Formats: sequence, C-alpha cells, structure tokens
Amino acid sequence: IIELDEGTRMLSEVVCKPEEVSEGMKVRAVFRKLGEEGEEGIIYYGTKFVPA
Repeated sequence: IIELDEGTRMLSEVVCKPEEVSEGMKVRAVFRKLGEEGEEGIIYYGTKFVPA
C-alpha cells in the first residue's frame, strides 16, 4: 500500500528487490508497461513505484 503525500492510499507495485522494501520508505511514481495483447495488440501502461 502506497500513501501519497496528500494522504491518499493506493495499492500498487513497488519495483525493486523485495529485501529493499520497508515500511515508511520514500518512493516515486513511474510510468511502466503492464502488458500487451499479442505482438500487434494494445499495449497497456500504468503507474508503478520505485525507491526515491
């Protein structure tokens, strides 16, 4: 669960090694590829988080 500076909480993926994740760590949002529908289909992008 990510808590944004304004207090909003959201469920999202933190992209790093599991042992690097800790409660209260600072993160920043990044735009990443989430998946695609075949080689010529739609590509889906979304927000993930990385250590700040």
